[in-house]
Amino acid sequence: MSLIRLRSIQVSFGGPAVLDNISLSIDNGERVCLLGRNGTGKSTLMKVISGQVKPDSGEIERQQNLVVATLQQEVSAGIEGTVFDVVADGLGESARILQDYHRAIHRLSIEHTSQAEAELERTQHAVEVADAWKLNQQVEAMLSKMDLDGDAEFSSLSGGMKRRVSLAQALVQQPDLLLLDEPTNHLDLSAISWLEEQLLSFKGALLFVTHDRSFLRKIATRIVDLDRGELKSYPGDYDNFLRRKDEFLKAEAEANAQFDKKLAQEEVWIRQGIKARRTRNEGRVRALKQLREQRKQRRELQGTASMKIAEADRSGKLVTEVTDVDFNYEGDPLIKDFNTTIMRGDRIGIIGPNGAGKTTLLQILLGNLKPQQGKVKTGTNIKVAYFDQMKAQLDENASAIDNVAHGRERIDINGQSTHVVGYLQNFLFSPERARAPIKSLSGGERSRLLLARLFSQPANILVLDEPTNDLDIETLELLEELILEFSGTVLLVSHDREFLNNVATSTLVFEGNGHIAEYVGGYDDWVRQRTIDPFTSNKDKAVSTKKEKTEKETKQKTIKAAKLSYKDQRELDSLPERIELLENTVEQLQAEMATPEFFQQDRQMILDKQEQFATAAEELEHCYSRWEILESG
Repeated sequence: MSLIRLRSIQVSFGGPAVLDNISLSIDNGERVCLLGRNGTGKSTLMKVISGQVKPDSGEIERQQNLVVATLQQEVSAGIEGTVFDVVADGLGESARILQDYHRAIHRLSIEHTSQAEAELERTQHAVEVADAWKLNQQVEAMLSKMDLDGDAEFSSLSGGMKRRVSLAQALVQQPDLLLLDEPTNHLDLSAISWLEEQLLSFKGALLFVTHDRSFLRKIATRIVDLDRGELKSYPGDYDNFLRRKDEFLKAEAEANAQFDKKLAQEEVWIRQGIKARRTRNEGRVRALKQLREQRKQRRELQGTASMKIAEADRSGKLVTEVTDVDFNYEGDPLIKDFNTTIMRGDRIGIIGPNGAGKTTLLQILLGNLKPQQGKVKTGTNIKVAYFDQMKAQLDENASAIDNVAHGRERIDINGQSTHVVGYLQNFLFSPERARAPIKSLSGGERSRLLLARLFSQPANILVLDEPTNDLDIETLELLEELILEFSGTVLLVSHDREFLNNVATSTLVFEGNGHIAEYVGGYDDWVRQRTIDPFTSNKDKAVSTKKEKTEKETKQKTIKAAKLSYKDQRELDSLPERIELLENTVEQLQAEMATPEFFQQDRQMILDKQEQFATAAEELEHCYSRWEILESG
């Protein structure tokens, strides 16, 4: 039985229908990716499913007691309190009781007073009256699973950690259906890998929106495409979707061409005058009116952006030469003993965790920031165009036209004078949107506008700092083609693995303690060549730490054995072998589920494997917990 079923849903906001008579069902265990161009209504559909938007017409059938949780595209501003408070908020009305209890525990741990003890006793009683102990255990278990410090202040966390807390808040509700809107935005590679593991082990159903094609390929078991208000489902992987979507668009174009030919023939006929208005031809006249109405109602495929870079004269052959560069921040090494040479035409990908120093490295390579040690030699005739991930270059109160042309009507692109409105239409801005203040634009429209502004400036070095966030996949693929055709040099910071694979000729990777290594090729090439993995997920790090702990503390078992009962000692002796077996099982199942072929199996086989993975992972966590308890005596 479906968890949720939408039938003939219609939603419009005064104009053409955003959702036009669409139907969709989602079954338990499915991981459904929702694709569509920016502005096609993906977020609206998510809000209809979550209950935030009521459709104009249609029916929604929900499984009884269905729990739906949502991970929003952006972390809400102004969230205060500890990590425990924020995660507990996912439990609704019971959250306040648990938050008071947790704060009382924390207070007593640092303040051993009678008032603190009384407060803890009061909050314990409140939890007992509300029968909320089980909910408290849910929050604590989720914090442990997500490797989160419940006492940490939420406001002090990095963007990636805030996203992790938001996911914990959604998952603590134990939802049947989890909605994710661009979950990989602003996450580094480690966080994305961690998120993939969490979602692969999630037992419920997923509906998610993403532009990250690597994430899509790994997670999705089905793809639904929202195009011009209509929804079409494509079972299977992303490559199958691309093939079938292309076939559909070709068939649609042929059908439209035949329709237009027939309409043109009938228009010629009606102009014959009196013969066309004879009584016996009234049916043909009515048919023509219907054809005209059909043509009027047709929604054309949205055009594809047509972007071009205004290229400056060629730079010198040498762009940047870096020798023995060091750069520290507050005593911590960001860059240490770094050497590289960048030549004209290189496309350099820069990979590293959030906060590692990637933007600092860019500024050093461009000669804008002086290193604390070492030398940086920049080449001649360098003209830089810089895409800032924060989009700080855009004037919020100005229109798209003014942001690009600064009051002029025409701009020069590669020696040709172009009207600014026509130029912006190449970036999919209608004349109305081009004249509107940009504070009303979506995230995807802002990214396209910054690209339009960037590409109107003659440049021979293109610096792109996280350019893929908020762009739809079609625009992203066009940007890739544009970079490949660009004759200058490209410096690219990105966590989009497929984008790096398709664009970069070499990669600079932050590998910890200020060390930056250089590898030939893109992301997959780096993965094959690397000797260490600086982006091991937290779960993998935990497994590694547990293994090291197991080996290191084996010698101490004899000393602590005297404190254990015979039964506990037997259990402790058996745990290392059991842990090793479970680790191998989890690793094997994870590798199997990561292959595209996995999702081409029978659906029940997919669900069975997912259940096996979840069970093994849960048992492994239990064994780790028992090991620590028994080892501590």
